[in-house]
Amino acid sequence: MTTALQIVQIILSIAMITVILLQGSNSNVGSVFGGGGGFSRTRRGAEKVLYQATIGLSVVFFAVAIIVVML
Repeated sequence: MTTALQIVQIILSIAMITVILLQGSNSNVGSVFGGGGGFSRTRRGAEKVLYQATIGLSVVFFAVAIIVVML
């Protein structure tokens, strides 16, 4: 059981890394390192989907991590 959850955690981490890197390619290179513009804008389309996927994957990742620790 623990091995299966660890494999799920590895898959989730790879998916989360991929989604985060895809988000970074939609913006300026400078903003990836903290030097982005000082304006606010709304997320639309694919950018919104990537943002929501990042939140969802991170919540599931931390839930699985807590379950693995408790076992």
